[in-house]
Amino acid sequence: MMGRESEERPLRRAVCPGSFDPITNGHLDIINRASRLYDVVHVAVMINKSKSGLFSVEERIALIEEVTSVYGNVRVEAFHGLLVDYCKQRDIPAIVKGLRAVSDFDYELQMAQMNNGLSGVETLFVPTNPTYSFLSSSLVKEVATWGGDVSHLVPPTVLDALLEKLRRP
Repeated sequence: MMGRESEERPLRRAVCPGSFDPITNGHLDIINRASRLYDVVHVAVMINKSKSGLFSVEERIALIEEVTSVYGNVRVEAFHGLLVDYCKQRDIPAIVKGLRAVSDFDYELQMAQMNNGLSGVETLFVPTNPTYSFLSSSLVKEVATWGGDVSHLVPPTVLDALLEKLRRP
């Protein structure tokens, strides 16, 4: 769009939420695909005080910022509370979630319906690339803890940070 029309069109915004402890190639696949559909993609690192992560929230944000910088339209920040409140505060009408399996759908559908009922925010489900259909941050951490090769499951920067964390007593 050129001229006045482009100035009046509001930015298309979406959020990709998660704990990202650590971010995996599966997460990046969903973020990348969302970044091609939306003008701005917020990556919300959701804080769950009842869980202690391997990486601090600040470390997760730094890693995500580094590996998503190539997209140019991704903003990363932490958030504590309801995802719909995050969306309302930033005028974000859509949540983008990756689905790995039917078991994900059962839970995510309930969340999507609750979020829509609370705020009108829509959830878009993106089928995960089959290469990453089994992938989770928990599985990456477990395999890496036991010395397994996870280099094909996370970006190189994340791999380095993960191995460094696991080397510490």
